[in-house]
Amino acid sequence: MKSVFLYLNFFMFILVGCGESADTDSTTDPIDEQKKDEKITQKTIDGFEYTDYVLSEEAEKAVANWEKYQELAIQVNYLKKADLSFFDSEVQLLIDFIEKFKSTIPEDLQTNPIVSRVAIIETALLRLNANLTLDNIDSEEKTQSLKATFVAMANLNFQINKKLERDLYDKITSDNF
Repeated sequence: MKSVFLYLNFFMFILVGCGESADTDSTTDPIDEQKKDEKITQKTIDGFEYTDYVLSEEAEKAVANWEKYQELAIQVNYLKKADLSFFDSEVQLLIDFIEKFKSTIPEDLQTNPIVSRVAIIETALLRLNANLTLDNIDSEEKTQSLKATFVAMANLNFQINKKLERDLYDKITSDNF
């Protein structure tokens, strides 16, 4: 009786132990690997749905001497063409650029909404850099970071336009009274 019990336990142990193999223990899914290896193309970027605001003529004049804004606008336009080189470089270079960008905001544009949008751009740029430079981030996360950067830049443009529009409105109403 004892030997039957031992044989049964031994048989169950072998049966349970043999159920697992090295192949089923793998945690990487081929589909996940494929997503990580997908390249970000201009076609992918063109498929983003967001409202892209451009600067008005007055806003163009207001930011004409803001060199870091001009540089960022150029880099974002390159980014729209799937040129990621500026944003997937060393993080310290990006941090230095952001600090200069923030410190050179023209005085007439230093309002709370614009400064807030600049802070959002800073966050979006750093997140994009981190997602582009890390190997274990899938392409979906990278494309979301790209879209967030485009939206942040568009919203900064919108705030600059609104601020100058409001200044013009205030000037018109003060001249009438």
